[in-house]
Amino acid sequence: MDEKGRLKEYKYLGKDPEECRRRRQESSVQLRKTKKEDTVLKKRNITLDKQDFGQRADNEEESIQRQFSINEILINSQSNDPSTKLNAVQSARKLLSSDKNPPIDQFIEANMLPILVECLTKDDQPSLQFEAAWALTNIASGSSPQTQAVVLAGAVEHFLRLLNSPHQNVCEQAVWALGNIIGDGPQCRDLVINLGVVDPLLKFISPEIPMSFLRNVTWVIVNLCRSKEPPPPIETIEKLLPALAFLIQNLDTNILVDTVWAISYLTDAGNNIIQMVIDAGFVPYLVPLLGHSEVKVVTAALRAVGNIVTGTDQQTQEVLDKDALKYFHALLNHPKPKINKEAVWFLSNITAGTKTQVQTVIDNGLIPQVVHLLSRGDLPTKREAAWCINNLSLSGNKDQVAYVLQQGAISPLCQALSIDDPQVLAVVMDALSNILKLAASNDDDLLSVTSQIEECGGLDKIEDLQNHRNEEIYKLAFDLIDKYFTEDNEELPENMNENEYTFGTPAASAEQPKFEF
Repeated sequence: MDEKGRLKEYKYLGKDPEECRRRRQESSVQLRKTKKEDTVLKKRNITLDKQDFGQRADNEEESIQRQFSINEILINSQSNDPSTKLNAVQSARKLLSSDKNPPIDQFIEANMLPILVECLTKDDQPSLQFEAAWALTNIASGSSPQTQAVVLAGAVEHFLRLLNSPHQNVCEQAVWALGNIIGDGPQCRDLVINLGVVDPLLKFISPEIPMSFLRNVTWVIVNLCRSKEPPPPIETIEKLLPALAFLIQNLDTNILVDTVWAISYLTDAGNNIIQMVIDAGFVPYLVPLLGHSEVKVVTAALRAVGNIVTGTDQQTQEVLDKDALKYFHALLNHPKPKINKEAVWFLSNITAGTKTQVQTVIDNGLIPQVVHLLSRGDLPTKREAAWCINNLSLSGNKDQVAYVLQQGAISPLCQALSIDDPQVLAVVMDALSNILKLAASNDDDLLSVTSQIEECGGLDKIEDLQNHRNEEIYKLAFDLIDKYFTEDNEELPENMNENEYTFGTPAASAEQPKFEF
């Protein structure tokens, strides 16, 4: 993404607080790269069946070498003898399951897919159905063209029919295959939805279902919720929410994590769907998960509630009313930098809210930690911390901004001007501009802020940025110099410390709590 496109995702100069809220933009490519902490799009079934459990690992390669060649498999899979046909399809499944580089394209090019799909129709041969479904599942776990080949072979309708099979292993394998197809993207997702996957899928959610099966069903629901361009149909979401409300209470960690990721994908699709999630009663379940002992649960929960607070002020308040901020001291001090970054991102959307919401962040003592992360965090965390202070400098009142400056925000803001990232530079200079505007109403305050910026090397950095290669950056730098640093600075009054800001004396109110310095 180019710099201008990236900057458009965020608040910029002159926006009102509602426009300050920033929604996470993640492409499918980025999602594929974060599989370790996100949910996987597709899964390959490499579990050995019962007759294979006795095989030792060192015999596996020899066993595969004894299997039929692809040409032999193709010929034997068309045999009228049920045993020969089953053995051939099972050999295909093993090649697609056990090899580190499964010969998916070779099977597609050999025109094996129509044969495997035809095997799905053999209701009197459930073992053949199972092996064929397994082989097709692993083909669909590959690249998008490979998944599309399974769809074009007509497998989807047969998998949907097999959801009603009396044989549980066949049902489960059909669920797995459909999950891989749905995970290919919104086009395949909507195709499978339109063919009627939701109702038969949800019937599997019950206390009697084996845990491994329920995990697969939950994973498929995650893929149904994934993607916001476009999001799933509203009627589909309405059916999925009660199922997710049941699953979020499950004690299995894998199911819990997948369920919360599903909610996070839904809440990333706009305020209307955020409201559906709130109305379904998920917030009281999500907020306590911010203190969960498992990092992967915390990561998913933080994304889900973080997406909710990108919504309206009222939607944000739903999360704050559940005392969410009490978890953030620990999250901001978490050893995983990604947790720090997501936590500050969450807070940046609170500081983009009402003055009362800004005050809640202050009252919970979180600003000093944000300032610390702006100074000492990794680059992604510094970026979010800069946004947090920037949004507060626009949404907060004078006393609230003065409090942030008392926590030493000027120096790390100025140090961030050395970061070679146009987004960070624009956000930091925007924050400094907002602060200077507030200070400009009082000569002493303005002198104090400009002196601090100069003393910590910020003025030199801003002057250097007038030569930046990015036109937007050098214009911002020029404007700062032109408006606030064109005259010689005077010394601070004798009775004023460099970290003391009066910012005038605004009237105290419920919306604008006043600090006494």
